Amino acid sequence: MQLTIDSERELNKAAKKIIEYSSDKTIWLFYGNMGSGKTTLIRAISEHFNIEDNVSSPTFSIVNEYRNLNDEVFYHFDFYRIKNETEAMDIGIEEYFDSGETCFIEWPEKIPSLLPDDYLKIEIEITSPSSRKIMTNHHGR
Repeated sequence: MQLTIDSERELNKAAKKIIEYSSDKTIWLFYGNMGSGKTTLIRAISEHFNIEDNVSSPTFSIVNEYRNLNDEVFYHFDFYRIKNETEAMDIGIEEYFDSGETCFIEWPEKIPSLLPDDYLKIEIEITSPSSRKIMTNHHGR
């Protein structure tokens, strides 16, 4: 699926379409250059999941845990600052992935051999200062 958004005001609609397209995948990989809007998109998606916590990039903590109104758990990872996959292993990444909870992962290209086979890939491309192209694909089952 491909979406084009021309302003941040359109993110809510795009987030809803991505959730509908997700087919209940629990691992969501977000690719895009610095400043492309990965965290902003995750924040918009989180609103549709009724997450009440403040959604922000876990750049220094590596992982944030959020809960929604139904007490469902969501994990948000940012691997931008890790030096190698061992650091991801040290936080127990496989346990998070195997938990069955939804995991939003920024900078998944930093942990390629640790990624599960079944995931939703979301690529964000900057097309102008205010517009983005979002490509979404299923991988795995």
